[in-house]
Amino acid sequence: MARHDREVLTSGALRAHLLAARLAGPVATSREEILRSYRMFAERDPQYLIGLDPEGSWTPGELLALMAERCGVSPDPGYRSGQEVINPERTVAALDAFAERLARAAEKRVPVLFGTGHPEGLLDFYVTLASALSAVGCHVLTPADGQCIDIMTRFGLRTYTLAYVQGVAVVRPVGARGDGRVSGVHTHSPLPVRVALAAAAAGGGPLPALVIGDHGWVCGAGQLGIEAMGLADADDPALFVGEAEGRVSVAVPIDDAVRPDYYHPITRYVLNRACLSQ
Repeated sequence: MARHDREVLTSGALRAHLLAARLAGPVATSREEILRSYRMFAERDPQYLIGLDPEGSWTPGELLALMAERCGVSPDPGYRSGQEVINPERTVAALDAFAERLARAAEKRVPVLFGTGHPEGLLDFYVTLASALSAVGCHVLTPADGQCIDIMTRFGLRTYTLAYVQGVAVVRPVGARGDGRVSGVHTHSPLPVRVALAAAAAGGGPLPALVIGDHGWVCGAGQLGIEAMGLADADDPALFVGEAEGRVSVAVPIDDAVRPDYYHPITRYVLNRACLSQ
């Protein structure tokens, strides 16, 4: 592993940590997985669009070229199997842009909505950012808390509850106990953010000026015209297409399924760059 997270504050140290933790560089996502994802996105499969309605045609070849540019995956269409890579320089640059946008939100004290479909790994990252923004006067929104949502999964239709863990939305099985850290489920669906935004609008309260999260939270909000940014793996082209088409502010290329503590240096780096260190 890289050095202790409190020391990972410079871009050079961050790059070393990304490589050591396999957040970037050679990652767990295989070439077969990413090519399949690009093909399914090109076929407009809703499970891969995750709330985005692309303006462009986005053939598999065009997606590969885009992801080579934004993430650093191999641009070679003849490379069909093996390990995939994320360029750590692209990750650092995107985290810098992410931090810059976070700083603007803090400066203007705008209302913000956080949500994740990866609570098993990324919850602490978002919880810490939410706490930092709240501390400087941003309203961290929690609309539709406790509302049920029907989401189509590979196992069929499932009913979940929208819940907030220290200001960050997750979905969990109906009747599940706990704070969401154990019972939050992995989902790419845009339905949770749509339900949350509809509840905020119906309640007459503020709508978020910025949505921060991943997968359907980012694409679903961006498609509705709300500024959104977040993290995405190399097999999740939707956020990068949204960024290319102007509906996602920042898409950070990073492995989104490693140990939670591996993201702690990322959190400190972003807060430090945004002048929000706690």
